[in-house]
Amino acid sequence: MNYLIVAIGGGLGSALRYGVNVWAPQLFGPGYPWNTLIVNVVGGFIMGALTGLAILKLNFSPEMRLFLTTGMVGGFTTFSAFALDFVVLAERREYVLAGGYVLASVVLSIGACFAGLAVARSILA
Repeated sequence: MNYLIVAIGGGLGSALRYGVNVWAPQLFGPGYPWNTLIVNVVGGFIMGALTGLAILKLNFSPEMRLFLTTGMVGGFTTFSAFALDFVVLAERREYVLAGGYVLASVVLSIGACFAGLAVARSILA
């Protein structure tokens, strides 16, 4: 049953990621992996907020945690696309963009996770 819960959440998260993949290049233009950066930063925020809510107040069931975190957020975010985006930039010899992408992805995603947790704590305080 847990596999089904994760699969449904992952499918929804992946569909949302696809929407960002379509929308981001239209808004920001091609040539830079804005779509992957956006989903990973937003996903970091959501993961922090969900964790804060689940731990601090809402007593999510184990199944709900699986659906939301491993399923939806796991399906929405993507480390493999992040890795490929870096490789593509490096292969194009755009080393400054590649390095900036790695730095921005890691720092912003982790910062967003902290921010999500802080928002959850402030809401519940």
